[in-house]
Amino acid sequence: MSSTLAHYLDKMTQNDTDFFKQLGGNIARFRKAQGMTQVQLANYLEISQQHMASFEKGIRKVPSSMLPQLALLFGISIEELIGVPESAAKKRGPTPKLQQQMERITQLPRTKQKFVMEMLDTVIQQSATH
Repeated sequence: MSSTLAHYLDKMTQNDTDFFKQLGGNIARFRKAQGMTQVQLANYLEISQQHMASFEKGIRKVPSSMLPQLALLFGISIEELIGVPESAAKKRGPTPKLQQQMERITQLPRTKQKFVMEMLDTVIQQSATH
């Protein structure tokens, strides 16, 4: 591929630029809400921290294949991640907090998942006896 063609294909339109800046800002906001650093999220996505920073600034296009991964990690819909207004998204309502927490638990290492499950079992057993 010629360098001119490659430059043309990499060039973003103004709409692309606006979209990817908004998406990058959303990723940064949701990342921070999870208490994650750029390095931690970059490691999760198996990319460099610099690459992650360029996504969050809207300099690089976030691959569409990463959107489901990010939405699952953050416990949100892809629509919410990309900034589709709720009225435009065919939302069935907000994801219940418990479901969001369960999805986050599945992202933990197995040893931590086991610890959380043991804590839940203990709480459930205690509430059943009272």
